[in-house]
Amino acid sequence: MEDETGSFWEWVLPFSFFACASWVVWHLPAYILTFAPHKDESKLQQVTAIHETKDVAPNLPGLFGGVADAADWFALILLPILLIIGMRTVRVAPMEFQHWKPVDRLAIFIGRVTMMLIISMTLVMLYEVFLRYAIEAPTLWANEVTLWIGGFVFLCSGFYGMQQRSHIRIFILYDVVPRWMQRLFDTTWTLLFVVFAFFLIYGSYKQVFIIKFYNWEMFGTAFDPPIPATIQPMVLIIIVLVAIQAVLNLINDWNLEPEVHTAADDIDEQELEAIKRAVTGEK
Repeated sequence: MEDETGSFWEWVLPFSFFACASWVVWHLPAYILTFAPHKDESKLQQVTAIHETKDVAPNLPGLFGGVADAADWFALILLPILLIIGMRTVRVAPMEFQHWKPVDRLAIFIGRVTMMLIISMTLVMLYEVFLRYAIEAPTLWANEVTLWIGGFVFLCSGFYGMQQRSHIRIFILYDVVPRWMQRLFDTTWTLLFVVFAFFLIYGSYKQVFIIKFYNWEMFGTAFDPPIPATIQPMVLIIIVLVAIQAVLNLINDWNLEPEVHTAADDIDEQELEAIKRAVTGEK
């Protein structure tokens, strides 16, 4: 990956992935009814009614004998294609962690998608503020959409933050011990996190995927988005990705030279220079 960032495709690919994923998430009931329809008639009718109410393209017929229509299949097929292209073309900025490996491309690309989520969430809030206070015609959906996107931002940024080694760490003891002891510390906390992730998934899998996701539990407001049905499964998915990334970090950092951490680490010189150039107009 090159250091030059901010190209046209670095904006288009993450946003396209976000838009495609949004369609897939919103129409997940169509995929549930197509690939794993409920055997319980009442649950089947419940999910079918939700899909018919929320379907963005209700006039399109289902394909291949299922409920998912052409747009649903197109989005589902395009999603992994955009993910692969985005991972292969993503670039690391100078202010990011430089000792990356090819296996880190997923986390870095998800970081770019998270940036698109933040921009989208901000636009939704600005749109709602304008309608509420300028036109006095607030929406029924902006608050829930903001909460929904904010949940994904929180989770995805945790995955990206793990790859960037930007999570909170206390170095008082870590910096004074020899390198072999540092490796022992790293191995211990990684093992503890993997064990935590395993038991979290083991204990909540049925509640999250069978009850919340499979039954497509809604939020219960006027707009009624499927926040419980999507955010809770995403918690477990991200926990798995973070645990895998923690193991990859341990492997990737095993032979690195020890670092001495100071208060100056919190100061990003390149970011300060960029701010100075923006203020003074220098190039």
